[in-house]
Amino acid sequence: MNLQAFMVQNQRVTETVKRVISDRFKNEKGEIEAFELRGITTKEEMKIRKSCMVEVAIKKGVKVKQLDQEAFMLKMATACVVYPDLKSEELQNFFGVRGEEDTLLELLSAPGEYQELLSAMQELNGYSKDMNQLKEEVKN
Repeated sequence: MNLQAFMVQNQRVTETVKRVISDRFKNEKGEIEAFELRGITTKEEMKIRKSCMVEVAIKKGVKVKQLDQEAFMLKMATACVVYPDLKSEELQNFFGVRGEEDTLLELLSAPGEYQELLSAMQELNGYSKDMNQLKEEVKN
């Protein structure tokens, strides 16, 4: 067995990909403008997950921490968007909002667009890989 496959220089570099999220976004030439997305690291994901934990009362005097799934998905999607720049003051002023999450929600006002972004984010970060397919790849 060779541990070189697990050494840092061989690890997946966080890549960026272009993905059309909606046909509503067109440049000055009338061409559809794609979003640029990046994959995030496990450490980034864990930090986001921790920030989305909320206390929920399950019975009198007993509280447990639980993941706010909607907040988690929104923060994950926001972290993955490279372009358009959600931190852009110009974009935030246009929508009359402050903050990356609110800018993203205003930008992707149709639920299907937001779901398309979530799907792209999950795929890019390896959430949608089929374990059976991966096992077959290892066999070959």
